[in-house]
Amino acid sequence: MTTPFPFTAVVGQDDLRLALLLNAVSPAVGGVLVRGEKGTAKSTAVRALSALLPEVDVVPGCRFSCDPAAPDPSCPDGPHEPGAGVARPARMVELPVGASEDRLVGALDIERALAEGVKAFEPGLLADAHRGILYVDEVNLLHDHLVDLLLDAAAMGASYVEREGVSVRHAARFLLVGTMNPEEGELRPQLLDRFGLTVEVAASREPDQRVEVVKRRLAYDADPAAFAARWAQEEAAVRQRIAAARALLPQVRLGDGALRQIAATCAAFEVDGMRADIVMARTATALAAWAGRTDVLAEDVRQAALLALPHRRRRNPFDAPGLDEDKLDRTLEEFSGESPDDDPDPDPDGPGGGGGQPAPDAGPQGGDTGARPEEGEGGEPQPSGAGAGEQPAARAAEPFRTKVLSVPGIGEGAAGRRSRARTEQGRTTGARRPRGALTKLHLAATVHAAAPHQRARGRSGPGLVIRRDDLRQATREGREGNLVLFVVDASGSMAARQRMSAVKGAVLSLLLDAYQRRDKVGLVTFRGSAADVALPPTSSVDAAAARLESLPTGGRTPLAAGLLKAHEVLRVERLRDPARRPLVVVVTDGRATGGPEPVALASRAARLFAADGVASVVVDCEAGPVRLGLAGQLAADLGGTAVTLDELRADAIAGLVKDVQGTSRRAA
Repeated sequence: MTTPFPFTAVVGQDDLRLALLLNAVSPAVGGVLVRGEKGTAKSTAVRALSALLPEVDVVPGCRFSCDPAAPDPSCPDGPHEPGAGVARPARMVELPVGASEDRLVGALDIERALAEGVKAFEPGLLADAHRGILYVDEVNLLHDHLVDLLLDAAAMGASYVEREGVSVRHAARFLLVGTMNPEEGELRPQLLDRFGLTVEVAASREPDQRVEVVKRRLAYDADPAAFAARWAQEEAAVRQRIAAARALLPQVRLGDGALRQIAATCAAFEVDGMRADIVMARTATALAAWAGRTDVLAEDVRQAALLALPHRRRRNPFDAPGLDEDKLDRTLEEFSGESPDDDPDPDPDGPGGGGGQPAPDAGPQGGDTGARPEEGEGGEPQPSGAGAGEQPAARAAEPFRTKVLSVPGIGEGAAGRRSRARTEQGRTTGARRPRGALTKLHLAATVHAAAPHQRARGRSGPGLVIRRDDLRQATREGREGNLVLFVVDASGSMAARQRMSAVKGAVLSLLLDAYQRRDKVGLVTFRGSAADVALPPTSSVDAAAARLESLPTGGRTPLAAGLLKAHEVLRVERLRDPARRPLVVVVTDGRATGGPEPVALASRAARLFAADGVASVVVDCEAGPVRLGLAGQLAADLGGTAVTLDELRADAIAGLVKDVQGTSRRAA
């Protein structure tokens, strides 16, 4: 067994360590979501926490970690008689992003269940994590069907396995800890809200601190056991402090004044629901216990707000997490309650260090979404050859709701919410012989396959005699996520600021739709004399929105270069993720200028997409009383359909999906 990196040896990251320690003191806080760039000790700190947790008493021989003082009456290994238990270290169970449903919740032996009527159940990771930590690295990449199971277990404190009338239930109460890199995509709002606290981590920019990080890591890699021994005294001290804080926690008093501050803060930041108030109250209480106090102070409430609210105040995926600390201080001072003489400016470090600071370098409300006039005004020519006439970036208009643009046919890509696909979740459409392990039994087809052989197999009792060859896997149809590749014209013909603002608003609306439907997105822009991949295909819709917002315009219209660049992006992505089907959205007025025969070149490039059967939509941005219809001709070459900006709105798009599917089918 490998020796974990000591928790107390982690350099810096005060907010991260404090949030983890508060959950160790009071698991009711609800877990931690750790957001940050790669290489910032997120996983190292989380894995080190388990060594500090107190031991738990369990029923001897119980695979579900039942508490001997109050055993679960529904435990599959029960019933248990109350009695003495055995102590074991608290577990930290890791949930791999690519885990199967059966690995998470457990699996039933379907053959024995049908033939013998017994519940032969193999526990999953949720059972292993009961009364411990469930850790999900890269939690934002977790498949939707696993997220649904996590949400159910977190909400009910139990895991249910249901298979064709046979059910098993067991307790599953765990501390949920997740780490993620926001550049790879965001979490579903429902799962985001299940994390009690959130912290933003970033690598230090102080040379001395970075040197210390490298020294400690090299020393640990050279001899993990010796390095851990040097930190054993500090680890023991923190372990004792956690135990003392746990013992003190029931005595901590949360007065009406602190409760009013909590309620006022949640109302001021317009968080949804009441979970934020409850989490803040539990966090403030844990902070007081960690500091060795029995009264919750204003500084505890402030620290609790910085940890519990940033991920709950987001109104859409393009808002960066974070709090306006000046607004927080004003709210706490206004509702200071019974102690008007107290200092209204509490110590931002709080007990245990750390101030829960939101994303570095973000504004008061977070988000780097402003225009950058310096990028096109008086600056150097862009590498793509924008040259003279470049205009500064225009702000996007307000996004609006769109209806789905789907890819025709039935795919087999990653689970999502856009196009039809064969998936593990969804409605049953048929049956087949299982390839590998059986995951979804089609009961009627299995019985139908076994029935003719019962006499030959010597059946004498009520149960069916089932063989492996009789089992049938249910085929199901659900929805998949696609690769939505935006090809955006940023040339001079699109540079009118009001017009470009409307174009960006439309693309942002489609990006918001892609976020909700769990798509990957990519962004190709063209202007001047060439095209650029502004964003390679990624799950981070936020990154695409940021690149679009700062996009300047100007120069000629190399439409053919933009289409060829998009075709190359799809070719490479097809090798990386062959099951994910693409949808190309070209945003242009259809003009093509620069170079010899630009219109003919663009037409030939567009026909490459039609030859490959790629679903496509052209968003026609042509304006003015005289319309040339160039976008419509481009759509015909692509084998797709053309829509105007107005037709993208949800109330005007009813026939668009049918048109996209029909034209793509004809092209195929």
